[in-house]
Amino acid sequence: MPLQSAGVLVYRIRGRALEVLLVHPGGPLWKNKDAGAWGIPKGLFEPPEAPLDAARREFAEETGIAIEGRFMPLTPRRLKSGKLLHPFAVEGDLDVAAIRSNTFPMEWPPRSGRHQSFPEVDRGEWFALAEARRRISEGQLPVLAELEAILAS
Repeated sequence: MPLQSAGVLVYRIRGRALEVLLVHPGGPLWKNKDAGAWGIPKGLFEPPEAPLDAARREFAEETGIAIEGRFMPLTPRRLKSGKLLHPFAVEGDLDVAAIRSNTFPMEWPPRSGRHQSFPEVDRGEWFALAEARRRISEGQLPVLAELEAILAS
């Protein structure tokens, strides 16, 4: 069975424009990457944990914010990594300045023997849909399109 991940796409309506919350991965490997590097807060899970429970847990771990609301399950997507992503959308209006991510250890610089801690997410931002499409990783683009189609119907 492939690895499974679950995540939450938070959206809001400003005026008549749809905005989505995306996060940027932390750590030195992502420091200077922007377009195509952003994504929804997500992470791995294993059954018997339910995908929605995992998505909410991962959101809290990566942002420091417990997300509430009416979650809409979106279509599971196979990512280039082979992982199966279970996305959920929920309306919300979060203060990105309040984001506080958990950390992970990594040897840095490589082969130095020094281990440092880095945030899993170094920042989050609200993006209009057109800009979100430019910033989000390619494998998550269909998640934005599906949310847009649901809200337009």
